[in-house]
Amino acid sequence: MDNNATLTIGDNDFTLNMLEGAESELAIDISQLRKQSKVITFDDGYGNTGSCESKVTFIDGDKGILRYRGFDIADLANRSNFLETSYLLIYGELPTSIELSSFTERISSYADLPDDVISVIKALPAKTHPMGVLASAMQALGGTYPQFCTNNRKTDLETFDESAALIMSAMRTIASTRHRFLQNEVLPKSNPANSYCENFLNMMFRNDSDSTEIPPSVESALDLIFLLHADHEQNCSTSTCRMIASGGANPFASLAGGVSALWGPLHGGANMAVIKMLNEIHEAGDDGSRFIESAKQGKTRLMGFGHRVYRNYDPRAKILKSACDDALEALGLSSPILSIARRLEEEALKDSYFVERKLYPNVDFYSGIILQALGFPTDMFTVLFAIGRAPGWLAHWKEIAENGKKIHRPRQIYQGHTLRAYQELENR
Repeated sequence: MDNNATLTIGDNDFTLNMLEGAESELAIDISQLRKQSKVITFDDGYGNTGSCESKVTFIDGDKGILRYRGFDIADLANRSNFLETSYLLIYGELPTSIELSSFTERISSYADLPDDVISVIKALPAKTHPMGVLASAMQALGGTYPQFCTNNRKTDLETFDESAALIMSAMRTIASTRHRFLQNEVLPKSNPANSYCENFLNMMFRNDSDSTEIPPSVESALDLIFLLHADHEQNCSTSTCRMIASGGANPFASLAGGVSALWGPLHGGANMAVIKMLNEIHEAGDDGSRFIESAKQGKTRLMGFGHRVYRNYDPRAKILKSACDDALEALGLSSPILSIARRLEEEALKDSYFVERKLYPNVDFYSGIILQALGFPTDMFTVLFAIGRAPGWLAHWKEIAENGKKIHRPRQIYQGHTLRAYQELENR
Protein backbone atom coordinates (compact mmCIF):
# COMPACT_ATOMS: atom_id res chain seq x y z
CA MET A 1 0.00 0.00 0.00
CA ASP A 2 1.14 3.56 -0.78
CA ASN A 3 2.20 5.30 2.43
CA ASN A 4 0.93 8.66 1.19
CA ALA A 5 -2.39 10.31 0.38
CA THR A 6 -2.89 13.32 -1.86
CA LEU A 7 -5.28 16.14 -1.01
CA THR A 8 -6.16 18.58 -3.77
CA ILE A 9 -7.21 22.09 -2.71
CA GLY A 10 -7.88 24.34 -5.66
CA ASP A 11 -4.89 24.03 -7.97
CA ASN A 12 -2.55 22.67 -5.31
CA ASP A 13 -1.83 19.10 -4.32
CA PHE A 14 -0.63 18.25 -0.82
CA THR A 15 1.04 14.98 0.06
CA LEU A 16 0.00 13.58 3.45
CA ASN A 17 1.51 10.63 5.27
CA MET A 18 -0.56 7.56 6.06
CA LEU A 19 -0.41 5.93 9.50
CA GLU A 20 -1.23 2.27 10.10
CA GLY A 21 -2.22 0.98 13.51
CA ALA A 22 -1.35 -2.36 15.07
CA GLU A 23 -4.74 -3.75 13.97
CA SER A 24 -4.32 -2.43 10.39
CA GLU A 25 -6.56 0.59 10.93
CA LEU A 26 -5.55 3.46 8.62
CA ALA A 27 -5.33 7.20 9.23
CA ILE A 28 -4.28 10.22 7.20
CA ASP A 29 -1.74 12.32 9.09
CA ILE A 30 -2.85 15.96 8.77
CA SER A 31 -0.54 17.35 11.44
CA GLN A 32 1.36 19.42 8.84
CA LEU A 33 -1.64 20.35 6.68
CA ARG A 34 -2.32 23.77 8.18
CA LYS A 35 1.36 24.70 8.03
CA GLN A 36 1.55 23.71 4.36
CA SER A 37 -1.80 24.94 3.08
CA LYS A 38 -3.29 27.35 5.68
CA VAL A 39 -6.33 25.01 5.68
CA ILE A 40 -7.68 22.97 8.59
CA THR A 41 -10.08 20.04 8.60
CA PHE A 42 -13.57 20.17 10.11
CA ASP A 43 -14.95 17.24 12.09
CA ASP A 44 -17.79 18.22 14.40
CA GLY A 45 -17.61 16.03 17.52
CA TYR A 46 -14.28 14.47 16.44
CA GLY A 47 -16.08 11.36 15.23
CA ASN A 48 -13.59 10.85 12.40
CA THR A 49 -10.50 12.29 14.04
CA GLY A 50 -7.67 10.33 15.62
CA SER A 51 -6.47 12.55 18.46
CA CYS A 52 -3.57 10.37 19.56
CA GLU A 53 -1.69 7.13 19.18
CA SER A 54 -2.35 4.87 22.16
CA LYS A 55 -1.41 1.40 23.35
CA VAL A 56 -4.19 1.03 25.91
CA THR A 57 -7.40 -0.17 24.24
CA PHE A 58 -8.53 -1.37 20.81
CA ILE A 59 -12.15 -1.28 19.62
CA ASP A 60 -13.64 -2.51 16.36
CA GLY A 61 -17.28 -1.54 16.64
CA ASP A 62 -18.32 -3.23 13.40
CA LYS A 63 -17.02 -6.60 14.59
CA GLY A 64 -17.94 -6.14 18.26
CA ILE A 65 -14.31 -6.32 19.44
CA LEU A 66 -12.99 -4.77 22.66
CA ARG A 67 -9.45 -5.50 23.85
CA TYR A 68 -7.43 -4.12 26.75
CA ARG A 69 -3.70 -4.12 25.94
CA GLY A 70 -4.34 -6.88 23.37
CA PHE A 71 -6.43 -9.10 25.67
CA ASP A 72 -9.99 -9.82 24.57
CA ILE A 73 -12.58 -8.51 27.02
CA ALA A 74 -14.28 -11.92 27.22
CA ASP A 75 -11.05 -13.62 28.30
CA LEU A 76 -10.43 -10.99 30.96
CA ALA A 77 -14.01 -11.25 32.20
CA ASN A 78 -13.73 -15.03 32.50
CA ARG A 79 -10.22 -15.35 33.90
CA SER A 80 -9.27 -12.05 35.52
CA ASN A 81 -10.76 -9.56 37.98
CA PHE A 82 -11.01 -5.80 38.28
CA LEU A 83 -7.74 -5.15 40.14
CA GLU A 84 -5.66 -7.46 37.95
CA THR A 85 -7.18 -5.88 34.84
CA SER A 86 -6.56 -2.43 36.30
CA TYR A 87 -2.88 -3.28 36.68
CA LEU A 88 -2.83 -4.48 33.06
CA LEU A 89 -4.34 -1.23 31.81
CA ILE A 90 -2.13 1.03 33.90
CA TYR A 91 1.20 -0.76 33.46
CA GLY A 92 0.77 -2.57 30.14
CA GLU A 93 1.25 -6.17 31.27
CA LEU A 94 -0.57 -8.65 33.46
CA PRO A 95 0.98 -8.66 36.93
CA THR A 96 2.86 -11.52 38.53
CA SER A 97 1.35 -12.80 41.76
CA ILE A 98 3.85 -10.70 43.72
CA GLU A 99 3.10 -7.57 41.69
CA LEU A 100 -0.66 -8.07 42.08
CA SER A 101 -0.32 -8.63 45.82
CA SER A 102 1.74 -5.44 46.18
CA PHE A 103 -0.74 -3.49 44.04
CA THR A 104 -3.70 -4.77 46.08
CA GLU A 105 -2.01 -3.98 49.40
CA ARG A 106 -1.12 -0.49 48.22
CA ILE A 107 -4.75 0.18 47.30
CA SER A 108 -5.99 -1.22 50.63
CA SER A 109 -3.60 1.02 52.55
CA TYR A 110 -5.38 4.13 51.24
CA ALA A 111 -8.95 3.07 52.13
CA ASP A 112 -9.31 5.68 54.89
CA LEU A 113 -9.82 9.28 53.80
CA PRO A 114 -7.93 12.24 55.31
CA ASP A 115 -10.07 14.33 57.67
CA ASP A 116 -9.86 17.35 55.34
CA VAL A 117 -11.41 15.36 52.48
CA ILE A 118 -14.19 14.10 54.75
CA SER A 119 -14.87 17.70 55.76
CA VAL A 120 -15.25 18.69 52.10
CA ILE A 121 -17.62 15.78 51.45
CA LYS A 122 -19.81 16.75 54.41
CA ALA A 123 -19.68 20.49 53.69
CA LEU A 124 -21.27 20.28 50.25
CA PRO A 125 -25.04 21.01 50.10
CA ALA A 126 -27.27 17.99 50.60
CA LYS A 127 -28.69 18.28 47.07
CA THR A 128 -25.26 18.21 45.43
CA HIS A 129 -25.15 15.41 42.88
CA PRO A 130 -22.83 12.53 43.88
CA MET A 131 -20.70 13.20 40.79
CA GLY A 132 -20.19 16.79 41.92
CA VAL A 133 -19.15 15.45 45.31
CA LEU A 134 -16.72 13.01 43.70
CA ALA A 135 -15.10 15.66 41.50
CA SER A 136 -14.73 18.08 44.43
CA ALA A 137 -13.37 15.40 46.75
CA MET A 138 -10.85 14.32 44.11
CA GLN A 139 -9.41 17.83 44.04
CA ALA A 140 -9.37 17.92 47.85
CA LEU A 141 -7.62 14.56 47.89
CA GLY A 142 -4.84 15.94 45.75
CA GLY A 143 -4.58 18.91 48.09
CA THR A 144 -4.01 16.67 51.10
CA TYR A 145 -1.20 14.84 49.28
CA PRO A 146 0.77 17.74 47.75
CA GLN A 147 3.77 15.46 47.21
CA PHE A 148 1.68 13.53 44.63
CA CYS A 149 0.10 16.62 43.11
CA THR A 150 2.93 18.84 41.86
CA ASN A 151 2.08 19.53 38.21
CA ASN A 152 5.68 18.63 37.48
CA ARG A 153 5.57 15.67 35.12
CA LYS A 154 8.84 14.14 36.28
CA THR A 155 7.82 14.32 39.94
CA ASP A 156 4.22 13.22 39.32
CA LEU A 157 5.48 10.22 37.36
CA GLU A 158 7.89 9.30 40.16
CA THR A 159 4.99 9.20 42.63
CA PHE A 160 2.46 7.78 40.15
CA ASP A 161 2.28 4.31 41.72
CA GLU A 162 1.14 5.83 45.00
CA SER A 163 -1.20 8.33 43.31
CA ALA A 164 -2.89 5.61 41.25
CA ALA A 165 -3.46 3.37 44.28
CA LEU A 166 -4.70 6.31 46.35
CA ILE A 167 -7.18 7.42 43.70
CA MET A 168 -8.55 3.92 43.02
CA SER A 169 -9.01 3.24 46.72
CA ALA A 170 -10.33 6.65 47.73
CA MET A 171 -13.01 6.88 45.03
CA ARG A 172 -15.09 4.11 46.62
CA THR A 173 -14.57 5.57 50.09
CA ILE A 174 -15.65 9.03 48.87
CA ALA A 175 -18.84 7.51 47.45
CA SER A 176 -19.52 5.50 50.63
CA THR A 177 -18.76 8.41 52.96
CA ARG A 178 -21.21 10.69 51.18
CA HIS A 179 -23.92 8.01 51.09
CA ARG A 180 -23.56 7.22 54.80
CA PHE A 181 -23.45 10.91 55.72
CA LEU A 182 -26.75 11.59 53.95
CA GLN A 183 -28.26 8.58 55.75
CA ASN A 184 -26.94 9.83 59.14
CA GLU A 185 -24.96 6.61 59.44
CA VAL A 186 -21.38 5.85 60.44
CA LEU A 187 -19.04 4.55 57.74
CA PRO A 188 -17.74 1.05 58.59
CA LYS A 189 -14.00 0.51 58.49
CA SER A 190 -12.49 -1.15 55.45
CA ASN A 191 -11.11 -4.65 56.06
CA PRO A 192 -7.78 -5.34 54.28
CA ALA A 193 -8.64 -9.04 54.22
CA ASN A 194 -11.65 -8.40 52.00
CA SER A 195 -11.66 -7.88 48.26
CA TYR A 196 -11.96 -4.48 46.61
CA CYS A 197 -15.65 -4.91 45.85
CA GLU A 198 -16.53 -6.65 49.11
CA ASN A 199 -15.06 -3.72 51.02
CA PHE A 200 -16.98 -1.26 48.91
CA LEU A 201 -20.31 -3.07 49.39
CA ASN A 202 -19.68 -3.29 53.14
CA MET A 203 -18.82 0.40 53.36
CA MET A 204 -21.97 1.27 51.45
CA PHE A 205 -24.55 -0.98 53.08
CA ARG A 206 -23.36 -3.16 55.95
CA ASN A 207 -24.43 -2.47 59.55
CA ASP A 208 -22.81 -3.83 62.72
CA SER A 209 -25.91 -5.91 63.42
CA ASP A 210 -25.90 -7.42 59.92
CA SER A 211 -24.34 -10.89 59.89
CA THR A 212 -25.45 -11.73 56.35
CA GLU A 213 -22.59 -12.58 54.00
CA ILE A 214 -22.46 -10.98 50.59
CA PRO A 215 -23.24 -13.69 48.00
CA PRO A 216 -20.15 -14.37 45.85
CA SER A 217 -22.19 -13.88 42.66
CA VAL A 218 -23.21 -10.40 43.84
CA GLU A 219 -19.63 -9.37 44.57
CA SER A 220 -18.57 -10.89 41.24
CA ALA A 221 -21.24 -8.95 39.35
CA LEU A 222 -20.02 -5.62 40.74
CA ASP A 223 -16.40 -6.58 40.04
CA LEU A 224 -17.41 -7.45 36.49
CA ILE A 225 -19.21 -4.12 36.00
CA PHE A 226 -16.03 -2.33 37.04
CA LEU A 227 -13.87 -4.49 34.77
CA LEU A 228 -16.10 -4.00 31.74
CA HIS A 229 -16.11 -0.22 32.22
CA ALA A 230 -12.39 0.10 32.97
CA ASP A 231 -11.55 1.67 29.59
CA HIS A 232 -13.27 2.36 26.31
CA GLU A 233 -10.80 4.17 24.08
CA GLN A 234 -11.18 7.92 23.33
CA ASN A 235 -14.65 8.59 24.73
CA CYS A 236 -15.68 12.00 26.06
CA SER A 237 -14.31 11.61 29.60
CA THR A 238 -11.08 9.86 28.59
CA SER A 239 -10.38 12.46 25.93
CA THR A 240 -11.06 15.16 28.54
CA CYS A 241 -8.65 13.51 30.96
CA ARG A 242 -5.96 13.32 28.27
CA MET A 243 -6.50 16.93 27.24
CA ILE A 244 -6.12 18.15 30.82
CA ALA A 245 -3.03 15.98 31.25
CA SER A 246 -1.54 17.39 28.03
CA GLY A 247 -1.22 20.74 29.76
CA GLY A 248 0.92 19.17 32.48
CA ALA A 249 -1.81 18.79 35.09
CA ASN A 250 -1.45 16.17 37.83
CA PRO A 251 -3.51 12.92 37.98
CA PHE A 252 -5.98 14.30 40.56
CA ALA A 253 -6.91 17.33 38.43
CA SER A 254 -7.02 15.25 35.26
CA LEU A 255 -9.30 12.59 36.76
CA ALA A 256 -11.53 15.21 38.39
CA GLY A 257 -12.03 16.57 34.87
CA GLY A 258 -12.81 13.07 33.63
CA VAL A 259 -15.42 12.70 36.39
CA SER A 260 -17.05 15.99 35.37
CA ALA A 261 -17.15 14.94 31.71
CA LEU A 262 -18.65 11.56 32.62
CA TRP A 263 -21.36 13.31 34.63
CA GLY A 264 -23.04 14.50 31.43
CA PRO A 265 -26.27 12.58 30.70
CA LEU A 266 -25.18 11.86 27.11
CA HIS A 267 -22.11 10.03 28.40
CA GLY A 268 -22.29 8.40 31.81
CA GLY A 269 -25.98 8.54 32.57
CA ALA A 270 -27.23 5.80 30.27
CA ASN A 271 -27.74 3.16 32.97
CA MET A 272 -29.71 5.71 35.03
CA ALA A 273 -31.88 6.32 31.96
CA VAL A 274 -32.64 2.58 31.78
CA ILE A 275 -34.07 2.51 35.30
CA LYS A 276 -36.00 5.73 34.67
CA MET A 277 -37.52 4.17 31.55
CA LEU A 278 -38.48 0.95 33.37
CA ASN A 279 -40.11 2.91 36.19
CA GLU A 280 -42.11 5.01 33.71
CA ILE A 281 -43.31 1.89 31.91
CA HIS A 282 -44.42 0.36 35.22
CA GLU A 283 -46.15 3.56 36.37
CA ALA A 284 -48.08 3.63 33.08
CA GLY A 285 -49.49 0.17 33.87
CA ASP A 286 -47.64 -1.38 30.94
CA ASP A 287 -45.80 -4.70 30.94
CA GLY A 288 -43.53 -3.36 28.21
CA SER A 289 -45.64 -4.40 25.23
CA ARG A 290 -47.09 -0.96 24.52
CA PHE A 291 -43.71 0.68 25.01
CA ILE A 292 -42.08 -1.65 22.48
CA GLU A 293 -44.71 -0.82 19.86
CA SER A 294 -44.31 2.89 20.62
CA ALA A 295 -40.53 2.58 20.17
CA LYS A 296 -41.02 0.86 16.80
CA GLN A 297 -43.20 3.77 15.72
CA GLY A 298 -40.52 6.26 16.76
CA LYS A 299 -42.65 7.76 19.53
CA THR A 300 -40.42 6.63 22.41
CA ARG A 301 -36.78 5.70 22.79
CA LEU A 302 -35.68 2.33 24.07
CA MET A 303 -32.89 3.19 26.53
CA GLY A 304 -30.02 0.74 27.00
CA PHE A 305 -30.31 -0.66 23.49
CA GLY A 306 -27.82 -0.10 20.68
CA HIS A 307 -24.49 1.71 20.97
CA ARG A 308 -22.79 4.53 19.10
CA VAL A 309 -19.55 2.58 18.72
CA TYR A 310 -20.78 -0.98 18.26
CA ARG A 311 -22.60 -1.80 15.03
CA ASN A 312 -22.99 -5.30 16.35
CA TYR A 313 -23.78 -6.73 19.80
CA ASP A 314 -21.93 -4.86 22.53
CA PRO A 315 -19.40 -7.53 23.66
CA ARG A 316 -19.66 -6.30 27.24
CA ALA A 317 -23.42 -6.87 27.28
CA LYS A 318 -23.07 -10.55 26.40
CA ILE A 319 -20.77 -11.01 29.38
CA LEU A 320 -22.82 -8.99 31.84
CA LYS A 321 -26.13 -10.64 30.97
CA SER A 322 -25.07 -13.93 32.58
CA ALA A 323 -23.70 -12.14 35.66
CA CYS A 324 -26.95 -10.23 35.92
CA ASP A 325 -28.96 -13.46 35.95
CA ASP A 326 -26.71 -15.01 38.62
CA ALA A 327 -26.76 -11.94 40.87
CA LEU A 328 -30.54 -11.55 40.73
CA GLU A 329 -31.00 -15.25 41.49
CA ALA A 330 -28.62 -15.03 44.47
CA LEU A 331 -30.47 -12.00 45.83
CA GLY A 332 -33.80 -13.74 45.34
CA LEU A 333 -35.24 -10.62 43.77
CA SER A 334 -38.45 -10.39 41.82
CA SER A 335 -40.22 -7.16 40.94
CA PRO A 336 -42.42 -5.66 38.22
CA ILE A 337 -39.44 -3.57 37.06
CA LEU A 338 -37.29 -6.66 36.54
CA SER A 339 -40.14 -8.42 34.76
CA ILE A 340 -40.48 -5.48 32.37
CA ALA A 341 -36.73 -5.50 31.75
CA ARG A 342 -36.84 -9.20 30.91
CA ARG A 343 -39.72 -8.66 28.52
CA LEU A 344 -37.96 -5.80 26.73
CA GLU A 345 -34.82 -7.91 26.44
CA GLU A 346 -36.70 -10.95 25.12
CA GLU A 347 -38.65 -8.97 22.52
CA ALA A 348 -35.64 -6.99 21.31
CA LEU A 349 -33.61 -10.14 20.75
CA LYS A 350 -36.26 -11.77 18.57
CA ASP A 351 -38.23 -8.91 17.00
CA SER A 352 -37.06 -8.31 13.41
CA TYR A 353 -37.43 -4.53 13.88
CA PHE A 354 -34.70 -4.48 16.54
CA VAL A 355 -32.59 -7.28 15.05
CA GLU A 356 -32.39 -5.62 11.62
CA ARG A 357 -31.34 -2.33 13.24
CA LYS A 358 -28.96 -4.15 15.60
CA LEU A 359 -30.67 -2.60 18.63
CA TYR A 360 -29.47 -5.19 21.10
CA PRO A 361 -29.29 -4.61 24.87
CA ASN A 362 -26.00 -2.92 25.71
CA VAL A 363 -23.86 -2.91 28.84
CA ASP A 364 -25.85 -0.03 30.35
CA PHE A 365 -29.07 -2.05 30.23
CA TYR A 366 -27.70 -4.86 32.39
CA SER A 367 -25.50 -2.73 34.66
CA GLY A 368 -28.47 -0.52 35.54
CA ILE A 369 -30.55 -3.54 36.54
CA ILE A 370 -27.74 -5.01 38.66
CA LEU A 371 -26.91 -1.74 40.42
CA GLN A 372 -30.54 -1.16 41.32
CA ALA A 373 -30.84 -4.72 42.61
CA LEU A 374 -27.76 -4.20 44.79
CA GLY A 375 -29.43 -1.21 46.40
CA PHE A 376 -27.38 1.64 44.95
CA PRO A 377 -29.32 4.91 44.65
CA THR A 378 -29.97 5.73 41.01
CA ASP A 379 -28.09 9.02 41.18
CA MET A 380 -24.98 7.06 42.23
CA PHE A 381 -24.90 4.90 39.12
CA THR A 382 -22.56 7.28 37.30
CA VAL A 383 -20.25 7.31 40.32
CA LEU A 384 -19.98 3.52 39.96
CA PHE A 385 -19.12 4.06 36.30
CA ALA A 386 -16.37 6.50 37.36
CA ILE A 387 -14.90 4.05 39.88
CA GLY A 388 -14.70 1.43 37.16
CA ARG A 389 -13.24 3.86 34.63
CA ALA A 390 -10.51 5.16 36.97
CA PRO A 391 -7.78 2.69 35.85
CA GLY A 392 -8.41 3.61 32.22
CA TRP A 393 -8.12 7.32 32.99
CA LEU A 394 -4.94 6.65 34.95
CA ALA A 395 -3.47 4.62 32.08
CA HIS A 396 -4.14 7.47 29.65
CA TRP A 397 -2.75 10.08 32.07
CA LYS A 398 0.43 8.00 32.35
CA GLU A 399 0.67 7.62 28.58
CA ILE A 400 0.41 11.39 28.09
CA ALA A 401 2.84 12.15 30.93
CA GLU A 402 5.43 9.72 29.54
CA ASN A 403 5.05 10.44 25.84
CA GLY A 404 3.08 13.65 25.35
CA LYS A 405 4.95 16.43 23.65
CA LYS A 406 2.24 18.94 22.78
CA ILE A 407 -0.61 20.52 24.68
CA HIS A 408 -3.89 19.63 22.95
CA ARG A 409 -5.21 22.65 21.08
CA PRO A 410 -8.03 22.03 18.56
CA ARG A 411 -8.84 24.67 15.95
CA GLN A 412 -12.24 26.08 15.05
CA ILE A 413 -14.20 27.46 12.12
CA TYR A 414 -15.20 30.96 13.17
CA GLN A 415 -18.78 31.86 12.15
CA GLY A 416 -19.31 35.11 14.04
CA HIS A 417 -19.20 38.77 12.94
CA THR A 418 -16.39 39.91 10.69
CA LEU A 419 -14.45 43.08 11.51
CA ARG A 420 -16.81 45.72 12.89
CA ALA A 421 -16.26 49.44 13.36
CA TYR A 422 -16.01 50.80 16.88
CA GLN A 423 -18.35 53.53 15.65
CA GLU A 424 -21.24 51.07 16.14
CA LEU A 425 -20.80 51.36 19.91
CA GLU A 426 -20.86 55.13 19.84
CA ASN A 427 -24.02 55.21 17.72
CA ARG A 428 -26.09 53.05 20.11
